[in-house]
Amino acid sequence: MNILGIETSCDETAAAVVVDGVDLRSNVIASQAELHSRHGGIVPELASRQHIEAILPVLHTAIEEAAIPWSGIDAIAVTNGPGLAGSLIVGVNAAKGLAAALGVPMIGVNHLEGHVRAAWLADGNPDGKVDGNPGPGTEPPFPLMCLIVSGGHTELVLMRGETDYELIGATRDDAAGEAFDKSARVLGLQYPGGPEIARVARAVPGTKPLPRAWIRGTYDFSFSGLKTALLRRAEEAGIVDRQAAKSSEAREEIIAGLSHELQESIVDVLVRKANAAADEYGCNGIILAGGVAANERLREVLAARATVSVFIPAPILCTDNGAMIAAAAYPRLIRGEVSGYELDVDPGLRIGAAA
Repeated sequence: MNILGIETSCDETAAAVVVDGVDLRSNVIASQAELHSRHGGIVPELASRQHIEAILPVLHTAIEEAAIPWSGIDAIAVTNGPGLAGSLIVGVNAAKGLAAALGVPMIGVNHLEGHVRAAWLADGNPDGKVDGNPGPGTEPPFPLMCLIVSGGHTELVLMRGETDYELIGATRDDAAGEAFDKSARVLGLQYPGGPEIARVARAVPGTKPLPRAWIRGTYDFSFSGLKTALLRRAEEAGIVDRQAAKSSEAREEIIAGLSHELQESIVDVLVRKANAAADEYGCNGIILAGGVAANERLREVLAARATVSVFIPAPILCTDNGAMIAAAAYPRLIRGEVSGYELDVDPGLRIGAAA
């Protein structure tokens, strides 16, 4: 079953061909990072315009790299939420046109389910305590606890079966990725902030640990207070004011130390809560997914501390991509769960909601 997956929820225009939900044949991503870095964050209107320009070349390249003719595509999968409305519209409209032209079914996919299903892809190259991933060729060890961490989402989701999700913990304010981006801006680092924080982070003697946002008694997350704590610490160190009398070397030391403590705080909270949730719900494994799952420190600490199997897609499959959308569509397609041409975008779609 050859599924063409389309992803345009935010600032990457992506398309991929995946066979039977696991075999990755092509994975093409046109990033807008350079465009948005000039503005210090994503500008929705610019993102949607760039998707319009990139969608056709990306689709054609995905088909060419897969070495499968258009007539060999059996279904079209597309993200219809959550995400930026203008960006989602481009992908959904492209999917409708292709499905109609090819005479094949279309499946609307929840973006967050896509991140989770990236762990099933044959090229997933997971880190952790096991050799292999939940698929292909093996029965997934349900139930699984899914830790989804990205710029807009930090959620814990119990996965009881192929398409059976229950949200048990969510973001109350700033998601982990958003905290990385905003903190990087405070420290004078470039967008996107997560990779920049990870690049410069280094333990510096004398740097005090930053607080942990536990919100005890719940599996919800909150990182706005941590972001504020870092801002206060940066102000006290005199690196927020560009005119402050700090040598370049001194500034770099302070930024490296604060970046390290920020990363350690976020990773500590994510890992502890994921482990606690997996234990409480009797899970056989933890899936780490989403853009922030590409963070090496998070991957390393979760794999080291977990008491159950850990499944983590390769970094390229953690960030937004079309392959994860095609993979997520497969179990729904074989159950006959397809979308009609009335499919609309849903920027606030929650995981577990019908596509």
